[in-house]
Amino acid sequence: MVVESRSRSRGGRRRWGTVARVSTLPSYAEIAALPSYSERPVPVAFEDINGHMNVRYYLGIASEGLDEALTEVGIPTNWADKGFAIFSAEHHLTYVAELLTGDTVSVRVLLVGRSERALHLVVYLLDDTHEQISCIVEEICLHMDMSTRTTSPWPEEVASQIDARVAEHQALSVEPTLSGSMSLR
Repeated sequence: MVVESRSRSRGGRRRWGTVARVSTLPSYAEIAALPSYSERPVPVAFEDINGHMNVRYYLGIASEGLDEALTEVGIPTNWADKGFAIFSAEHHLTYVAELLTGDTVSVRVLLVGRSERALHLVVYLLDDTHEQISCIVEEICLHMDMSTRTTSPWPEEVASQIDARVAEHQALSVEPTLSGSMSLR
């Protein structure tokens, strides 16, 4: 299904045309009901020559919010000190609506699935000022053994917490926004 955003101006803000091939685009309210991470106003320093938040900051904010969310499933931000890490293998970003300086942005995370060594998830950047989804980041992460710098199976205690969170997210009425360009193997 191709999702098209409205082309009309909304409060002086233009929404972009066809955004991508995705499953379905959930409502702001559905995604906003998930726990919030990395909430902040967009600073002037993030603005580019087009007058909106520069592309490089979308992934950075998504990554910070994801790091916060992963602590809840047993993956601390200092995991490398214990000999483990998460490496990103794939990303797919879909820009839905621009963020401007001063807009409040926050992150929501949906865990889609897990394999022996990988995690499939979707990160939503919300424009809380205008109550709309701004960006969707679909990602595949790999569990790494830092002593060999190769993938390794998830530790059992982490795997069970990820599985519980995946089941919790699958029980929600929210369908994750998937690009179709990646999946677990």
